[in-house]
Amino acid sequence: MAQLSAFVLIIFSISCLTATVEPSLTRHSPARAYIEESCRSTRYPTLCVHCLSGFARKTSLHSPKELAQLALSISLYKARVTKAYLVKVAKQLKAINATEYQTVEDCKQQIDSGIEQLGQSIKEIRRLGNARNAVTDDSFTRIDNVETWVSSALTDASDCVAQFPVRNMSKLKATIKGKVLNVAQVTSNALALFHRYAARYGAGAGAGAGKKP
Repeated sequence: MAQLSAFVLIIFSISCLTATVEPSLTRHSPARAYIEESCRSTRYPTLCVHCLSGFARKTSLHSPKELAQLALSISLYKARVTKAYLVKVAKQLKAINATEYQTVEDCKQQIDSGIEQLGQSIKEIRRLGNARNAVTDDSFTRIDNVETWVSSALTDASDCVAQFPVRNMSKLKATIKGKVLNVAQVTSNALALFHRYAARYGAGAGAGAGKKP
């Protein structure tokens, strides 16, 4: 699958912010049905459908590999946008010596680590084949790499979310938590979709697939 343009990612990642927005893909189309079936394996299936359905109008989705790669690309984009927000907030908090600065700075570093892991995962999945006849020992190594890196990115985002307790949160903290939680959820979904693809090799489906941030 060709690399998705930044513009397309910007437009359709907006639908990942909420599970109540009506998808642009008609409910009874074959593409919609394929996405819904695939998303049943995820922790957040409604969010999964909303994030992916808009892309089906812009790019072809013919295989579990393409769907997993798309989900990882969305996760990476959203992590980058969230990091940019955290950089801005951290700078503002540091300027006024706010007590929240260190928490936000730590969260920013965790998201930055996740960005690196997701970027590596996307490069690695592009090197994998589409069918069983393409299986080699190297294929299993690449599958393990992707699972390890995406699981690590999910852990980073989930750890950041955990730094913001539900009670007595300021509006700023609630906003940060919401953005990072969204990153964690789409990353969880991407990992599940990758496991679905990896199952074609008789591999994958590790413990991280069911982790809920």
